Amino acid sequence: MLLDTILRENDIKQIPSDRYDALAEEIREFLISKISMTGGHLGPNLGVVELTMALHLSLDLPKDKIIWDVGHQAYTHKLLTGRKDNFDTLRKYKGLSGFPKRKESACDAFDTGHSSTSISAGLGLVKARDLQGSDETVVAVIGDGSLTGGMAYEALNNAARLDTNYIIVLNDNNMSISENVGGMNKYLNKIRTGDKYLGLKSRVSNALMKALPQKGATVVDGIRHFKNGIKHFVIPGTWFEELGLTYLGPVDGHDIPAMMRVLEEAKRVKGAVVVHVLTKKGNGFSPAEKHPSRFHGAEPFNTENGLPTSPRKSANYTDIFSTVMIKLAARDEKVVAITAAMPEGTGLKRYRNIYPERFFDVGIAEQHAVTFAAGLAAGGLKPVVAIYSSFLQRAYDQILHDVCIQNLPVVFAIDRAGLVGSDGETHQGVFDYSYLSAMPNMHVIAPKNKWELSDMMKFAVALGRPVAVRYPRGNAYTGLQEHRAPIELGKSELLFEGSEVAIFAVGSMVKTAEEVRKALLEQGISPTIINGRFIKPIDEAAVLEACRTHKLIVTLEENVAAGGYGEAIAAFMKREKLDNDLYLVAIPDRFIEHGSIDQLKQEIEMDAPAIVKGILERIR
Repeated sequence: MLLDTILRENDIKQIPSDRYDALAEEIREFLISKISMTGGHLGPNLGVVELTMALHLSLDLPKDKIIWDVGHQAYTHKLLTGRKDNFDTLRKYKGLSGFPKRKESACDAFDTGHSSTSISAGLGLVKARDLQGSDETVVAVIGDGSLTGGMAYEALNNAARLDTNYIIVLNDNNMSISENVGGMNKYLNKIRTGDKYLGLKSRVSNALMKALPQKGATVVDGIRHFKNGIKHFVIPGTWFEELGLTYLGPVDGHDIPAMMRVLEEAKRVKGAVVVHVLTKKGNGFSPAEKHPSRFHGAEPFNTENGLPTSPRKSANYTDIFSTVMIKLAARDEKVVAITAAMPEGTGLKRYRNIYPERFFDVGIAEQHAVTFAAGLAAGGLKPVVAIYSSFLQRAYDQILHDVCIQNLPVVFAIDRAGLVGSDGETHQGVFDYSYLSAMPNMHVIAPKNKWELSDMMKFAVALGRPVAVRYPRGNAYTGLQEHRAPIELGKSELLFEGSEVAIFAVGSMVKTAEEVRKALLEQGISPTIINGRFIKPIDEAAVLEACRTHKLIVTLEENVAAGGYGEAIAAFMKREKLDNDLYLVAIPDRFIEHGSIDQLKQEIEMDAPAIVKGILERIR
């Protein structure tokens, strides 16, 4: 296999050019085979195989720098930098990350995981290069979906002032996680389908090559500099160049020689240059081409038909949210839904199909999503903003200034909260209790099971104030169905009454509290279990009562300790001069890497056995 000959960076340059297509096919077969077993971002990676090869053939790594926006499309990059033999560990505990990691390879120039950051990071590397007098080439690879993020425009605005080389590769596949939306997508569509320009360029090149077989290539290369003038006549609104950036393309992202030629041309530009590359998400695997959203981040699947090898047997929290949103919209025409490029991921696809006029996908633009929702609320509507926990933190300022200061009735449906597992540090949703609880007027609640999520969403929409409903990734817990006390503002729920130890658990940790209780009962200890429900405001009356009748107070939360639920209870106990022993179980003060959720909880001593051990040590 050609792929077996690539043991380190730049080995691809030893592959004969007539074997590039064979190598690309090997890479695709390898990725499909491996990701079918480990799960991962299949579609984005299949779409950039040739683009990645062209970059590695045109650059000298690790001296030259590639910054991958988001980073979920960097699997081929990892293969071409000598990490093939570790691919069985992809996204597994202590294994290869699914994203670029500087500590993993010198060829990973910048750690990424969230959208729209690459141009800014690349611009920083360019300025560092220039100030230190070095000459490396810096390339930022950003998808057209990421261009819907405001940070990308801020960076482009600054990049336009450069007088030294900086290459921005626009990987245009007309997709982010879901289909792209908005004005930039419409603009790029015009360029993609600019047949007058593309046809003219092709006809001129072919005619010259045929008429001047000896010098045709030289002439064609020379008139490339003339083509920018042509574009102004035949492509409407050359926006990048009007901004002050050189624009090259569009070029076929699956044509390696064509991309190498345009990259060489881009290197000669004294300033920032946008290389517009057209690719197909999921290219080379029919199921991924037909269902790009489903294969953006795929679970293990059958390579013959693309179907999951372990089909989901029960509803997850996203499904429950999806169902309750449709019910809420049916009952109240003022309920509207907003998401940031993730109608499928957040469960709003069905809502969109039923209530298209009350559904808004703003693209990868979380800050805009929140302030847009604030405007909807100020206009008399009841907006629900559905965003993953780790992505919502990108809109901290907007939640604080535009929603909470005005005390507007915006509901935040926070999916993928807590530990999310295989995607690692950039995606663990373990900070939202802390940053949301610090905001006046905000209410933060977390359900213990599927029924409580439904009840909490109804409560949140009816409250008429800012509310965050926070729920985890994965199958919805179906235990404790018999415990369904009505949701009351600031009130917890007593699940099991005992003595000596009182355990306050919130959200996903209520299930863990049940497991802890069973283990303690075997030790002759009958703990009280309280479903905290409200992270803000905490149920102070319940804490006072528990401190009056129990020696040890335990708090369980899937959030960082700093500023979280446990610290709120600790601060209250200190104010009230309560001297009960307090045991806080929370995420430690460090970033949690990738692995299964069970493995991660065991490592950070948040699983039931570790908690039982901690309790026994304190009461004995």
